[in-house]
Amino acid sequence: MIVKAILLSLALVCTASAQDVTPPAAKPAEKTTFEFQDGDRVVLIGNTVIEREQRYATFEPRLALALGDTKVTVRNLAWSGDTVFGHARSYFGPPEEGLQRLTTHLELLKPTVVMLCYGSELAFEKLGGLPDFLSGYRSYLELIRKNAPGARIIIVTPPPLETLPPPLPDQTDANKSLSSFRDALRKFALSQNTYFIDLFELMGGIPKTGVASKALTENGVHYTAEGYAKLSSKLVEGLGLTPPAIAPAELDPIRREVLAKDELFFNRWRPQNETYLFGFRKHEQGQNAKEIPMFDPLIDQADGKIQAAKAALLASKKQL
Repeated sequence: MIVKAILLSLALVCTASAQDVTPPAAKPAEKTTFEFQDGDRVVLIGNTVIEREQRYATFEPRLALALGDTKVTVRNLAWSGDTVFGHARSYFGPPEEGLQRLTTHLELLKPTVVMLCYGSELAFEKLGGLPDFLSGYRSYLELIRKNAPGARIIIVTPPPLETLPPPLPDQTDANKSLSSFRDALRKFALSQNTYFIDLFELMGGIPKTGVASKALTENGVHYTAEGYAKLSSKLVEGLGLTPPAIAPAELDPIRREVLAKDELFFNRWRPQNETYLFGFRKHEQGQNAKEIPMFDPLIDQADGKIQAAKAALLASKKQL
């Protein structure tokens, strides 16, 4: 009887335990399509790979066509050599000065979508600096969310590097570091409730050993016009959109308008004589600072020309 009682007690305990077990909370699924809204103000932020895109104007035309009737504006706030700590954006002061400059521009533009691409330096610094980088990135996102409330954020990985003929270096080890960094960045992006684009994998992932058969960069790092055409198509694809099946020549009317707009905007937010206009030498030319906001209506007009060129191209395609 005692044995039966013990066995019955154990059975009751096991049954109760089984009933009390709560399945672990499901991890949030990684989104595969980014939802744009009509009138979205898209701001691109990052380092060299994003800043240099405005030389070629390859991304905005493809994005505009992929969105069809949905209209968005795009502004490029990237800065070559920049980091999540704001190093390149500061002129004469500490990195915090660069972050303050970014704050000013976010308040000016009021973005609804922010696309970020940082971390390429970890290809060469290895991953020892990863904890500090992610901590800095977290603070960077907090700054954006504070100064652009409600903005939807997209985190993009750096693309792979290319190994070109000597004397340029072999980038095999650097790409292995970028691959590991990509894995960490994916987890980080998901934890921060942001959309994630694996541009590293979309651009081919770790390249095959040896010299690139068809170079897309000038020096293994900086992309050419052809390289940016592919990179931009992959970015659009990474957003869950379909890149337009349009010949490069057909894109030229939109590209010309985007190039003109990007030049106007660059002079608006980053005038070459900023030290004289707003800095410690403003006592010399500060009276001319009032002219900088005069770029705004010109930029708005340029946006209109971009949309008109897009509409004309889409209309011509529907007639075929």
